[in-house]
Amino acid sequence: MANPKQTRFVVVGAGLVGSMVAAFLGRHGYQVIVVERRADPRTAGMAGGRSINLAISARGLNALAKLKLDDDILALGVPLYGRMIHNVTGPLGYQRYGVGSQAINSFSRGELNLGLIRAAGDAPNVTMLFGRRCLEVDIDAGTVTHLDHATGGDRQVSTGIIIGADGAYSAVRAAFQRREHQDYSQTFLEHGYKELHIPARPDGSSALERNAMHIWPRGRFMMMAMANLDNSFTVTLYLAMRGANSFEPLTTPAAVGTFFEQQFPDAVPLMPTLLDDFFANPTGSMVTVRTFPWQIGGKAVLIGDASHAIVPFYGQGANAGFEDCLELLAQLQASPDDLNLAFERYQAIRKPNAEAIADLAIANFHEMKDHVASRSFLIKKKFENLLHRLFPRAFIPLYSMISFSLLPYAEARDKAVRQNRAVRLVLGVALGVAVVAVAGLTLSRKA
Repeated sequence: MANPKQTRFVVVGAGLVGSMVAAFLGRHGYQVIVVERRADPRTAGMAGGRSINLAISARGLNALAKLKLDDDILALGVPLYGRMIHNVTGPLGYQRYGVGSQAINSFSRGELNLGLIRAAGDAPNVTMLFGRRCLEVDIDAGTVTHLDHATGGDRQVSTGIIIGADGAYSAVRAAFQRREHQDYSQTFLEHGYKELHIPARPDGSSALERNAMHIWPRGRFMMMAMANLDNSFTVTLYLAMRGANSFEPLTTPAAVGTFFEQQFPDAVPLMPTLLDDFFANPTGSMVTVRTFPWQIGGKAVLIGDASHAIVPFYGQGANAGFEDCLELLAQLQASPDDLNLAFERYQAIRKPNAEAIADLAIANFHEMKDHVASRSFLIKKKFENLLHRLFPRAFIPLYSMISFSLLPYAEARDKAVRQNRAVRLVLGVALGVAVVAVAGLTLSRKA
């Protein structure tokens, strides 16, 4: 390849990851065409009603900083320093995420996506085609055929190295799956989700603590709320699709009203449009996607949710996708004359980490809905925080490694396993010493 910077990429999807990778590639001199089914949000606005707020933390901020967007993007977010736990009755409970000023940041998905689309659109060498539905992907020919999404006409073909950034139900990945030796699985949670809303108070103030993630843990289900810039909150209800305490019986306003009064009594007065929102907004599903390989012969590559969709309960979906962008660019720069090698190295580095965060996200879902309000969980967290303060280098809580560091996910998971093993050993020894001491004291008193 005489001049790698003359390489043309066709990015399918202008979501968070597609827009970011297009901006990176364009700024580094590559020719980029972006094909997106939705209308251009710079003129049409962003659609709502099915969007869990994003939690952007250290990994995402690191990628945004590489685009010199971190300051601008941070202005669109609200820092969250901890969890606020809402029990059915009793006082609120607060659990800090990290130490000092460490925080995750709540973003409207639409606002963040819009910021990245603007960055991609402003980048040199990038052409963005909106309102275009992907009809066919031919990996060997390096072509993406697309139509006008509204009319079904105006058939066009874009040619280049194909990047599938089109999400969990990727058309590019579907083309991968039509080939031999492509592993693929999708696993749905039994739970779905529905977006609801808590508005700001009439005076413009927030109805809940603004700088906390609010969680209503109820064992088999839960509700969450994250603040927006206007002091409203995006609320997400997570329920099983069928059975008791599920979406299945919530078919009438009376049933929904009764359910919320019983399960979330403190939230109901803050949600004046609860019934309208519940029946107007769709019920979303949550899926974990695993596939391999992520690339085919240097001709096409998958990135973000197209290669590793995860459930949202560690707040790492976007962060992981942004890390993909950085790694893909790094490998293109390291092997500019060999796209096959660049893509192979990219997938070798990112695949184990994608697997790790997928597993951790599922585990965190069970923690959030089942354990965050339990006494044993609170004791464990306090003990972990104490160890971190006493031995800040030797012991780092898993949540901090995931959210507040750039340590690869797989390494963070493995380190947490070793730490937990050591903690259990220390606690076992301490308990043994205490038992021996008590026994000795008892014998001495009898003597």
